Amino acid sequence: MEYSDLGGGALRVSRVCLGTMTFGQQTGRADAHAQLDSARAHGINFIDTAEMYPVPPRAATCGATESIIGEWLVRQPRDQIVLASKVAGPARSLDWIRGGPPALDAPNIREALEGSLKRLRTDYLDLYQLHWPERNQPMFGQWQYEPAKERDCTPILAQLEVLAKLCDEGKIRHVGLSNEHPWGVMEFVRLAGEYGLPRVVSIQNAYNLLNRVFEYGLAEACHRERVGLLAYSPLAFGHLSGKYLLDPQAPGRLTDFANFGQRYTKPGVPAAVEAYVAIARRRGLSPAAMALAYVYRRACVASTIIGASTSAQLKENLAAWRLELDHDTLAEIEGVHQRNANPAP
Repeated sequence: MEYSDLGGGALRVSRVCLGTMTFGQQTGRADAHAQLDSARAHGINFIDTAEMYPVPPRAATCGATESIIGEWLVRQPRDQIVLASKVAGPARSLDWIRGGPPALDAPNIREALEGSLKRLRTDYLDLYQLHWPERNQPMFGQWQYEPAKERDCTPILAQLEVLAKLCDEGKIRHVGLSNEHPWGVMEFVRLAGEYGLPRVVSIQNAYNLLNRVFEYGLAEACHRERVGLLAYSPLAFGHLSGKYLLDPQAPGRLTDFANFGQRYTKPGVPAAVEAYVAIARRRGLSPAAMALAYVYRRACVASTIIGASTSAQLKENLAAWRLELDHDTLAEIEGVHQRNANPAP
């Protein structure tokens, strides 16, 4: 395994991160613990979760993922694990989380963190992320900013101030963003510098062969400001494995849960998937391995978050770490991207 330094050396993380959003819904406790053990055996020190997991989010399962991780974590040397979680933002109809949650203000961030720490059975988080911005912006499959949807929100400065207090209390070591855009990253960086507040070290955004939007504006901003990309959904909810081309009803999150993964229902997705799968098959590669290998080695990616429903899937995903794509394969991939860029932003 190789490692990256987030924030210019503030936090050292494995280039592959174990995502856990299936734990407690698609993945039972025993298999989840087996996945955690397997990840550690492969040199992965970085585990990502969130208070709202598992997904799709439901009141009956909310928090189960963190509880499952907590049961495992108490048996591990805590200082060898980089543990990340996230506070849920507002405007997503998650009424069972703090009644909304209504805002990313001091009471809500503090309550969310205390709940996560209790479920995870730890005194601190190495990385605490804002799961999505409170302000109006396009996300989760939306691609246009709409000024008419502006709403009141907690100022970014106030969000940073409460995170600073939690850092001072030793409950958070570093701060990150998720599902952010260039303006948000630069505003967090600017205010942190101006007011002496914690500087964000990471951004967790979708990044895969169907969605390379990060490269257009965020890549330069994050490189210059030393904000590492934690790439999630590298297989585009399983589309890039090619399984839905063979069987649209193949088992997976998209077929198991109705109205899930709307980002990948756009009209350009099937043609792009077919083209990428064809490249892999011509070259004797697993389509999933090729898609993962592409993201693993991108210069803009600090760590790739992989998730699996089973230990067998995790084993396949980890094996792709050893695959390096040759120049001709990369050139073919770029050709498809030029013809069908970002069908699932």
